[in-house]
Amino acid sequence: MEECSDFFRQPELAHLPDSRLDEALRSLTVSGRYEQTREEIEIGAQLAWRNHARCVGRKHWRTLKLLDARHATSADEIAEACWEHLRIATNGGALRSVITVGPLPLADGREYKILSPQLIRYAGYRNADGTVTGDPAQVGITEAVTRMGWRGAGTPFDVLPLLISTPDEPLRWYDVPPELVLEVEIEHPDHRWFADFGLKWHAVPAVSNMRFSVGGLTYPLAPFSGWYVSTEVGARNFSDRDRYDMLPAIAEKLCLDTSSERTLWRDRALVELNRAVIHSYRQSGVHMVDHHTVAKQFISHVEREESLGRKCPTDWSWINPPMSAALTPTFHRLYDAPDMDLRPNFLPAPATSGCPFTGGNL
Repeated sequence: MEECSDFFRQPELAHLPDSRLDEALRSLTVSGRYEQTREEIEIGAQLAWRNHARCVGRKHWRTLKLLDARHATSADEIAEACWEHLRIATNGGALRSVITVGPLPLADGREYKILSPQLIRYAGYRNADGTVTGDPAQVGITEAVTRMGWRGAGTPFDVLPLLISTPDEPLRWYDVPPELVLEVEIEHPDHRWFADFGLKWHAVPAVSNMRFSVGGLTYPLAPFSGWYVSTEVGARNFSDRDRYDMLPAIAEKLCLDTSSERTLWRDRALVELNRAVIHSYRQSGVHMVDHHTVAKQFISHVEREESLGRKCPTDWSWINPPMSAALTPTFHRLYDAPDMDLRPNFLPAPATSGCPFTGGNL
């Protein structure tokens, strides 16, 4: 009840009458829950973004819009709500930050939830020789949905189906409608051969397996999306050795000396790969922010929060980029320690973690 009381005392909800707090507390005492209004959920989601210690994009927390899907209690209805989320969020490439909030758990604890880490992910197929076609991070879920009857085309960029779990239905999978998957083909501004790699990535990072905790209640089904930081795609998804691992191939095309780590061939290839990602998203008209710009935005956000007398809990290891970190202003200062009990907030599902509005490297 203390969390509920604290939530209603947020300045953003100060216009609500005291009777609303009394009503919510009475209901929470009797039944363990209360019915939140659309306004309370939307403001709570904005505050959850502001409070999330691992997100570098928090300057824009007030722009988050709510798609209220608490009425969606079947897998079919939940899938339709997710498709509407993608329509609104994609916006032709001018991405909008959106959260879709589904029903609360039933009284017996059974939940409505999405098991897929994001609404859009690429499949990973394990080959006989031990290599993987596609995204190695998604081999497990690819094999699971294949056992359920899904069949992918076997390419490096097959969009996985969405896995939805409801209390009264078997686990269901749904193909994401192709027209809702905006993708960017990756080319380089200077090297025409770069396009021969056939790389592409989707526009909307929509994290779908985290929980949204607000005002004493927790919604297990609450996919949310913003936009990518360029390094999430270029320096992690395409570059990590346990992901697409593109740096050796790029270094070869650049004729770099890969005989020793001392030649810094990985660093040079990494810069060119990230140049290609930033260039391609811009050319395609899809919003993406580079790591230098977002770092400056985050420092501006921290300073504004401090000027308003608010702390800004921050996980230093998450808000610094995976390349050229020391060149960004976020690297050279300390922050308020992450507060795992701060609410409203987004909570990781067991064994997962991520940043809600910049892809989260999931």
